[in-house]
Amino acid sequence: MSTIIPVILSGGSGTRLWPVSREAYPKPFIRLANGPSLLQRVISRAAPLAGGPVMLVTNEAYGFKTREEFRSSAGAAKVSLFQILEPMGRNTAPAIALAALAAAGVADDPVLLVLPADHLIPDETAFRAAAREAARLAASGDLVLFGIQPTAPESGFGYIELGEGHAEGGFAVRRFIEKPDVARATEFLAAGNFVWNSGMFCFKASSILAAMDAHAPEVLRAARAVYAQARRSDAAGDREIRFQPEAFTSLPDVSIDYAVMEHARNIRLLRADFHWSDIGSWKAVAEQLDADDEGNTCVGEHLLVGARNTHLQSDGRLIAAVGVENLLIVDTPDAVLVANKDASQQVKEVVARLKATGHEAASIHRTVQRPWGSYTVLHAGERFKIKEIVVRPQERLSLQMHHHRSEHWVVLSGTAKVTCDEQTRMIYANQSTYIPIGTRHRLENPGRVDLVLIEVQCGDYVGEDDIVRFDDQYGRVS
Repeated sequence: MSTIIPVILSGGSGTRLWPVSREAYPKPFIRLANGPSLLQRVISRAAPLAGGPVMLVTNEAYGFKTREEFRSSAGAAKVSLFQILEPMGRNTAPAIALAALAAAGVADDPVLLVLPADHLIPDETAFRAAAREAARLAASGDLVLFGIQPTAPESGFGYIELGEGHAEGGFAVRRFIEKPDVARATEFLAAGNFVWNSGMFCFKASSILAAMDAHAPEVLRAARAVYAQARRSDAAGDREIRFQPEAFTSLPDVSIDYAVMEHARNIRLLRADFHWSDIGSWKAVAEQLDADDEGNTCVGEHLLVGARNTHLQSDGRLIAAVGVENLLIVDTPDAVLVANKDASQQVKEVVARLKATGHEAASIHRTVQRPWGSYTVLHAGERFKIKEIVVRPQERLSLQMHHHRSEHWVVLSGTAKVTCDEQTRMIYANQSTYIPIGTRHRLENPGRVDLVLIEVQCGDYVGEDDIVRFDDQYGRVS
């Protein structure tokens, strides 16, 4: 059998799972019931199948966080990571085209197992058995789709109508149906020959490239041009590809279904028999958890009095719910969601309104991940902001300057190496330093434990965009 290379597509902001999912901390990083993240789960499912690296297509802004998630995933120790870092999202057809081109340099015409990063499949054994069967079918040159047997008249999924069964396995595909209304979805469920379109695929690299050449030549042509200009690097056994942003905009924004699958003739559908969820709403999250006798599901500290069929999720604070029914209550340090379960799909409208008004809660959490560590906004006012900053061992921030604010740093634990203009000195726990406005400065952690400090910003503007970078080891200088 050909070498299998898992290709994980990790994009999308998951707006229906706000306020936990944000633009800067999207759905694949969400952890269900404080367990592994969705991204870590799919890596663990796919890694045992890999005959080479695990390829992961994501936005370059998430590259450092994705690498962390990969390294802490179960089963990832035996495989390497190959990141394809996009400067912007251009949908699944360009992402798969770039992955197929990159895979040509990894193995001789490998089989690509394409998996979204934000799906939940609890039975990993059943999944891997289905994936190996899909790889067997794909070896003949067919493009294999995974179909999920519907369990309810779900209007939030696309459907596929099955044709005749193949003697070698799988089914022919008669047609694709966009998300139907509930009435049509009910008809599909009763008919028995319709499945949910899971968004998972399996095909040889040569097969998908040939199909794109036939049905979406503009996608393949643009992908080849973009790939030819890519920058490649290899660090600690992991590979990475980055693209020129200007060239990347030439890629058509189109899905693989619309570009190829709805037109190709060599399509075969494998009906999967494992439980599957795309975790597309908080209602779907609640359905994955064990409920109490009143139908309530809870994550975090909570107190219920006369509550029924309600989902509570807390990030550190106690939530008390009294006499409520059929609600979703999700608490984060800077935002709280309260919604009727039946309106869970409308949460995306909250995010749209926040973005329209420029509210930062649409995109970032109070705690923001950075390549060097993280910062948490503790308090902010008109001319000041107070943060807790955590710098991981051996990491350092960019050499930078601010036009509108000064900064006071107080070290709580660890050791700080501070550069201020031409001077460099060490700052230890219970010591502090001052960075005046307009001063070139850098913060580093030369130690073996986390550096934790409090930063107090003062000035006429304390926005995150008041920063000029002169040097940065993470490539954030133009």
